[in-house]
Amino acid sequence: MKLSKGWKWIPTLYFAEGLPYVAVMTVAVVMYKKLGLSNTEIALYTSWLYLPWVIKPLWSPFVDLIKTKRWWINAMQTLMAAAFAGVAFFIPADHYVQITLAFFWLLAFASATHDIAADGFYMHGLDEGGQSFFAGIRNIFYRIAMVFGQGLLVMFAGWIEQGKLFPKANGNIALSWSLSFYLLAAIFIALMLWHRFMLPKPESDAPRSDISAKTIWKEFVVTFVTFFKKDHMGLIFFFLLTYRLGESQLVKIAQPFMLDSTQAGGLELATATVGGIYGTLGVIALLLGGMLSGMVISRGGFRKWLIPMALAINLPDLVYVIMSLCGTRSVALISSFVFLEQFGYGFGFTAYTMFLIYIAKGEHKTAHYAIGTGFMALGMMLPGMVAGWIADSVGYPLFFVWVCICTIPGIVASFLVREKLPAEFGQKKD
Repeated sequence: MKLSKGWKWIPTLYFAEGLPYVAVMTVAVVMYKKLGLSNTEIALYTSWLYLPWVIKPLWSPFVDLIKTKRWWINAMQTLMAAAFAGVAFFIPADHYVQITLAFFWLLAFASATHDIAADGFYMHGLDEGGQSFFAGIRNIFYRIAMVFGQGLLVMFAGWIEQGKLFPKANGNIALSWSLSFYLLAAIFIALMLWHRFMLPKPESDAPRSDISAKTIWKEFVVTFVTFFKKDHMGLIFFFLLTYRLGESQLVKIAQPFMLDSTQAGGLELATATVGGIYGTLGVIALLLGGMLSGMVISRGGFRKWLIPMALAINLPDLVYVIMSLCGTRSVALISSFVFLEQFGYGFGFTAYTMFLIYIAKGEHKTAHYAIGTGFMALGMMLPGMVAGWIADSVGYPLFFVWVCICTIPGIVASFLVREKLPAEFGQKKD
């Protein structure tokens, strides 16, 4: 496929992959914080929602064998639109926590299945050079979806809460978040319709005609056996579980820290202000970091840039230590710190994507990629579950120091992985 054709579907496909993830993992955190839940409750409940991404390798072979990746993408986007609408409808209900969490679970399972299909479709639709070229681009739009969710969508909810969009809704927090999730449902309906017409139909993405229960079980077993027979499995696990160890805890507490009162050690910023910081400078930083990462890997190779990317994604976590110690409420200073952190994340996360592509090479690459992302999700889920309890127990400054300490294993893992990588992997072929 020509690279120019990839621009018609890769940006929107990875926007669609990132949006439900950020809704479950980050937007839900802000929403529950505004609705009065504690940090301990928020981190525990929302971290459990990682489980579908952890166990998705159990059904990834079925996505690989039954129907086409294109079919799965369209079906799951339709289901996710319905799940967003379900969350929106029940936010004002009396037992909103239990009911909205149920819809978040549905959304998480549909999103995890969509990830399997989308990532597999990406590898079917592009050759290695194209995959390398679009690695940074897909991460940009994945992160744009995250910034849209934790930035513009949070601003939208904040404006409704403040009565700026609908004066009669002033102070109605439940209504502000209900309307925000209805907006997400509408966006996903539009994305589903777009992809139904714009996704290509590569010959390799074809339904299997030799499917039977015995075949499915055999392929299921072979898929897992071949994955765990890969060379250097211990090192692979070490990298997958530690590269984002600091971030796994930071992501659960960063925005509650900005929203919390100064008496509780937070920055006491308005909802719309927090959304604005992530939705303006955060977007620009993300675009710059993601674009730069794809360019340098396609020219110099993954091996050359792994360590700079590992440092870029981890070292900026120090800005939260600074903010928690000085207690600044300067929006300009906070925005500058977020710019630095988002640029580092945009640049550094591409290394994780390239490593997943590298270990998924060969037969069953869609399922093997899904297994890799499952371990990535496990590395986010377990530390995230206790992040709220740690923050509530020791306070924000010591918590952010702990986050910085947790970045060290991921940096060590990157040095070890670098020695095993071929110098030419990821370079764009002439």
